[in-house]
Amino acid sequence: YFRNEGSLTSTLRTLLFFTALMITLPVGLYFSSKAYVFEGSLGMSDRDSYFYAAIVAVVTVHVVLALFVYVAWSEGSRQWREGKQD
Repeated sequence: YFRNEGSLTSTLRTLLFFTALMITLPVGLYFSSKAYVFEGSLGMSDRDSYFYAAIVAVVTVHVVLALFVYVAWSEGSRQWREGKQD
């Protein structure tokens, strides 16, 4: 019983962590890459910088999702191995 409760807490903590990453990272990278990289360093127009910053945000969402799937998969297989040994 206690192992399942710890597993649930660990799963919830992982889910909350990736939820926070999913909200903050793409939005933060969108605005920072737009202002500092595309308009500041590369001197792009306002319209072009919106487009490329959106690409950065979408790629970031996909990376966070892939990391979440990897962590969930490895955590699930680890719990399965531990349960199999009992």
